Amino acid sequence: MPIKASELILNSNGSVYHLNLHPENLATTIITVGDPDRVGSVTKHFDSVEFTAHKREFHTQTGTYKGKRITVISTGIGTDNIDIVFNELDALVNIDLVKREIKPELTSLDIVRIGTSGSIQKNIPLNSFLISEYAAGFDSLLHFYDSAHVQYFKISEALKEQTNWFDKKSDPYVVKCSDRLLKKLSSHKTVTGFTATNVGFYGPQGRILRLAIQDNELNDKLANFNYEGKSITNLEMETAGIYGISNLLGHNSISMNAIIANRATGEFSDDPKGIVDNLIKYTLDKIVG
Repeated sequence: MPIKASELILNSNGSVYHLNLHPENLATTIITVGDPDRVGSVTKHFDSVEFTAHKREFHTQTGTYKGKRITVISTGIGTDNIDIVFNELDALVNIDLVKREIKPELTSLDIVRIGTSGSIQKNIPLNSFLISEYAAGFDSLLHFYDSAHVQYFKISEALKEQTNWFDKKSDPYVVKCSDRLLKKLSSHKTVTGFTATNVGFYGPQGRILRLAIQDNELNDKLANFNYEGKSITNLEMETAGIYGISNLLGHNSISMNAIIANRATGEFSDDPKGIVDNLIKYTLDKIVG
């Protein structure tokens, strides 16, 4: 049965609706960034760029780095955008867009997020590279899917208990990265962490400007959380969604975080652009290594 036009929406030229891409525009190794302007910060290192597209916040470039074909795409901020980007990336490789049918043989993508993050642990210094082994999602994205088989319920239950989780907030879900990509991208230059993915930048991450927040101690509770030696290390806004959707669709994903703030000490990097550029170059070399 073909997928209905209202469910798999295509543009008049046959490209997927939001990303404006055709299957031939996509490599099987993909780097995601939040900021559309950061796409060029990655591809400036490429040997060549063969394709460029830009629609809304979704900026895509495909080219080669040291002979390896890679696509770089911006997602914008938040797991709502991750839902769009990752479903459409999967459609490009695993759905026949002409017949509107799922292909009999599925393709697994390697997807690497390169982004910024803030540490909530004093011992994770500014300007370090943190790889998210696990991620806890404080949004509700994964609960809209049949996702029990990719979640770590014992960890999420411990998280709710230890933080006295407010029951009006979304139930946290915990997911894991690709073990193969974790091994490939780790080195003595990286720290392995447990990332909390939240639904906003200010109140949800404990920042107070003019609005009071529901739990002034949440960041401290997260920092003190411990489950069999696993502690929450940093906060950002996409990783749990990336891991959840990737695991459900059979793709491999990993999140590389440039730690540009330490919330425990109140410090902010004096060279955030430089540390991100260093992480980009490190990640590219590990991908092709």
